[in-house]
Amino acid sequence: MSDWQVITGGVTAPKGYQATGITAGLKPSGAEDLALILSNVDAIAAGVFTTTQVRAACVDYCRQCLENKPSARAILCNAGQANAATGDLGWQDAVESAKELGKALNISPELILLASTGVIGQRIKMDALKAAIPKLVSTVSQEGGEAAAKAIVTTDLVTKSIALETLMGDRVVRIGGIAKGSGMIHPNMATMLSFITCDAAVSPQLWQDMLTTAVNRSFNQITVDGDTSTNDTVIALANGQSRTSAITNMGAEAKKLEAMLTEVCIYLAKAIARDGEGATCLIEVQVTGTSNEVSANKIAKTIAGSSLVKSAIFGRDPNWGRIAAAAGRAGVKFDHKELQVKLGDILLMENGQPLDFDLAAAREYLKQRAAGKYLLDDTVLITVKVGDGVGSGKAWGCDLSYDYVKINAEYTT
Repeated sequence: MSDWQVITGGVTAPKGYQATGITAGLKPSGAEDLALILSNVDAIAAGVFTTTQVRAACVDYCRQCLENKPSARAILCNAGQANAATGDLGWQDAVESAKELGKALNISPELILLASTGVIGQRIKMDALKAAIPKLVSTVSQEGGEAAAKAIVTTDLVTKSIALETLMGDRVVRIGGIAKGSGMIHPNMATMLSFITCDAAVSPQLWQDMLTTAVNRSFNQITVDGDTSTNDTVIALANGQSRTSAITNMGAEAKKLEAMLTEVCIYLAKAIARDGEGATCLIEVQVTGTSNEVSANKIAKTIAGSSLVKSAIFGRDPNWGRIAAAAGRAGVKFDHKELQVKLGDILLMENGQPLDFDLAAAREYLKQRAAGKYLLDDTVLITVKVGDGVGSGKAWGCDLSYDYVKINAEYTT
């Protein structure tokens, strides 16, 4: 039983936060496309970003801000244009965005962090963004969490939001989060976009360490299509408005907060994988028996990211050979004579040897998972054991359908 419970509100569930999402005319569809998350006071800020060499201006901007001072008051996110590979003009657009919002909020632009999502190579439509800022600021509220979640999506079919609360001493502490992502998901130090709010008081380095750990166990363990984005960003704010004592070292309270932060990140990461472009089901891969967690995670993510495994699951084909092959090429040494593979409760391989199993039942299991999409019983569970080591890990992905190609073939046209 966990030490926390799920509540409503998303990023505005923690004390001292407001949010909004509006239509600014950035997306051709006319849908919501500009989001703001605002803390009532300066918050400790941490970030984890893409490691690709081709980065969006907002990524470099946030890195620079956090290196100078790990604090923020606001997060501004536009959808429609990625503002990546846009050169000096794209950088100027990012700086100008922060300045314009800073004026409207009467705060320093250095306290504003930025994120963008959309088509690579396209600059932000700055005239539309600047014209929308007064409305953005005037509509921010404690009820605006879901509006912000809607305004950051692109090809997503659903919004992704969660909030948890727990007791620390006699005070309630809350963490809320939203995310977007559906395609171009194979992150290295982040996911597409995720914004997390917390009302605990945490020292800057400890908050950064907590976020890095949480990301490594969540967003870094999902894959949809093997492509890492230019804009991958996770930003977490902690504003201390719960009035709990400051957490400054990795004791019991810090571990409790880190566990809750990780749970928020895992929920959002799974929501992204579940909403993978064209997907019909979520895939969860659990690996045990390695010497450490890193090795188990590596095998799990290799299996979850295998195009052959993903295609077989879409075809409702319990092809355990593809699972075994992916485990073997993950770059982790193990004795293939100890390999065990299960699909749900069905044992397919034991001690490196194929087993007779009920093929019809295995296919039915896969069909049922596809039928349960978005009902939280859509998860295809693949369990792999490679030895008797203490290491264990998980990864999440989705099946690979015909629609994935159609969606991405038509993305910019």
